[in-house]
This record gives sequence, C-alpha cells and structure tokens, in this order.
Amino acid sequence: MGVGLAALTRLAGSKTLERAGLRVPVQNLVGSATKNGFRAAGAASRVFKSTRATGKPTRPGKPEDKGLFDVTPSEDQQLIAETVSEFAAEQLRPAAAEADAKLAPPDGLLTRAAELGVTLIGIPEELGGAGSERSVVTSALIAEALAHGDLGLAVAVLAPSAVSTALVLWGDAQQQADYLPAFVGEDVPAAALALQEARPLFDPFKPAVKARRTPSGYQLDGVKSLVPRAAQAELFIVSADLDGRGPALFLIESSTSGVTVEAEPAMGLRGAATGKLFLDNVKLPAGALLGGASPEVFTEVVRLSRLGWAALATGTAKAVLDYVIPYVNERTAFGEPISHRQAVAFSVADIAIELEGMRLVTLRAAARAEQGKPYAREVALARKLATDKGMRIGSAGVQLLGGHGFTKEHPVERWYRDLRAIGIAEGVVLL
Repeated sequence: MGVGLAALTRLAGSKTLERAGLRVPVQNLVGSATKNGFRAAGAASRVFKSTRATGKPTRPGKPEDKGLFDVTPSEDQQLIAETVSEFAAEQLRPAAAEADAKLAPPDGLLTRAAELGVTLIGIPEELGGAGSERSVVTSALIAEALAHGDLGLAVAVLAPSAVSTALVLWGDAQQQADYLPAFVGEDVPAAALALQEARPLFDPFKPAVKARRTPSGYQLDGVKSLVPRAAQAELFIVSADLDGRGPALFLIESSTSGVTVEAEPAMGLRGAATGKLFLDNVKLPAGALLGGASPEVFTEVVRLSRLGWAALATGTAKAVLDYVIPYVNERTAFGEPISHRQAVAFSVADIAIELEGMRLVTLRAAARAEQGKPYAREVALARKLATDKGMRIGSAGVQLLGGHGFTKEHPVERWYRDLRAIGIAEGVVLL
C-alpha cells in the first residue's frame, strides 16, 4: 500500500525509513516526481471543475479475507502509523495550546498536514489517489496517531478525508468526476461531513434539517452544528430529512446561495474551529443527492463515523496515559514519588486497562468493517467504551495532576475537554 507523492515527501525525511532501509528508494521517487505550482486563494475563489463522467463510479477494492481476527498492523500500516505519529508529535502537539486559545489551527499547519497525503489513502489509484484497496484499519491507526498529538487538530486534519471517502464509497460517476480531482491535487479543499445538530438527545437518524423535492432538484432548510472549519469549508456533505421519509445526504458547495456560517466555539475541539452551518432556502440540483437516499448508506455513514470517533478517543486517551506516568514518577510528596501511593498507582493502572479494551474493540470493529462483515455490535461497543471510559480517563488524568491538572500549564485539562465530545459527536470523521 502506498501513501501517495505527498506522503512520500514526508516519508523521505522520516527516521522510520532508516530502520526499514527505504530512504534511498523513496527519496529517488520523490525527487523524480516533484512539481511546482501555486495554491488557490481559498474557499471564496475555488470553483470545482466539473468534468464529464465516463462509465461507472470507481470503488475501492476489497481486501483479502484471511479468515482470522488479527489486529497486528502490517509492515505498511506500521510505517504509516509511525510516520503520522512523528508528525503529530512534531507539529500538532506543539501547536495545540495556541489553536485551543485562538479557536483555529495555526497558519500553515493544515498545509503541512495535507502533505501527509491522508486524503490520498482512501482514494483509489484509478481516481488519482494512492489506495489500492479499502482499509478501515489503516484509517483507524491514522486517526489514533493524530489524536495522540491533539484531538481538535486531528479533527481539522481528517475532516476533508471524510468527504472524499464518502464520495469514493457512495458517489456516482459524475459526483466523483466533479469533486474528487480537487482532493488529489496540490490544494486539498477544506470540507466537512455535517450530521450534528444542536438539539437535546440528538438522533442522527432523525435530522431536523428538512429537504424537499422540487421540479429542478431539492430545497434544504435548517442548521447544522459543530461543523469543523466551517468558515473555510468549500464543500459540505449534509444530512437532511427528505420529504419526511428519513435521512439523506446532500453535496453542498459553500458558494451556494442561502449557505451561511457562524462561529460556534465549544467546550472542546476548539482547535477544529467549529461553527454552525445555516441553510436557508438552499436550492440544489438533482445530482446533489449522495447515495440515492439509501437507508443502508446513511447507516453505514453513522457507523463509520462513530468508529472514527472511537479511534480518536484511543489516541487522546493514550496521550493522557503517556503524560501522567512520568508525572507521577517524578512528582514527590512526603519524600517519595506520588506513584508509590496505591491510590495513584491503581488509578494509572486503571487508565491502561481501560485504554487497552477501548483500542482492541475499536480495531476489531475496523477489521470487520474492512472485510465486509457485520460490525454493528462492535461499533456500538467501541462507541460505548470510548464515551464512558474515554471521559473517565480524561478526568483521571486531571485528578492525578492535582492542582496542576486544573491549569493550562499542562495539556490534560484540554484533553479532558476534548474527550467529552466523543459521546455527542456525529459525523465529521469517516473511516
């Protein structure tokens, strides 16, 4: 499995290549394929170039069913996960505090993140991407690695790949021809999968946003909430109740008349620059419907999204564990490290135990989804564990640092706030 030119550029400077003996071949490949170009001005000026579709839509290949349950990463998956982990440690973690304070990723960070080629992995080679087959497990490992750096920034990085993945899996030939070329180019657009709504006990299968058929296509009205990078997003996939028959998905360009955005700072995920998406008498062509309003497609979207949030939770929970272990070993009280106290040691052990359970259930669900096997039960378990145990791990991290845990001097208070989002978040990411 390759990770595309953009990722190879990053890989060429990775210490991992020294261990794998791949530095020279990768550097040669990158050097021979380098291109020069200029980036577009941004969301306001981009025009998605519609090309004529030929034939049927392209779908990713199915991986071989080995008949065994094995969540051990392959060599390629391990290489990708280690490279993304290095990026998260070097780029996301140092920028996280500033992003949380300013409610936006630092300038240039997402450009550097795009060089990883995250969107390319989920797009088949026939469409210009780097994916030879569908790999939910690889996507889960990437999400986990990014969230170890920072959950909010991980969401900002992964949001465009949710849209490109949806187009690959359920877009028709014309939709793929219209939009996917932008996701494999040098300037990946900001995009978002918007399912969330600001309502008590929100059920994604009962959206308040309404869509009705018109002679020329569809008309949408309503509000979506917690949309990542809403102000910069150029393309949205939005869920809406279609003629009272149930939820459907629609492709909406940000330049469409009636589309407006408003900032919506939240308790967590502040680095993702979340906002509200207002749809006021938004008129769409018939070709904007994604997935044919199929209930099965929408159910798959919700499940794969919840699986993505579970993977993000494991990454941030691992960050908590990795932070508190050295803290409790170095922090002294009454002449000895506080880790010598049973209450402290047992709390750290509980974090490790719960984290291992979260991760195994998440990877098992990802493996079954990848092989086309039923995975509804596994996703439900993963979401439950990520919601309950993830929040508990975040709280325990704050508690173990005592008064320091309540200050912004240490990142655990931010991780706790971010982990609170796991139980309410719908959409945004898609494995």
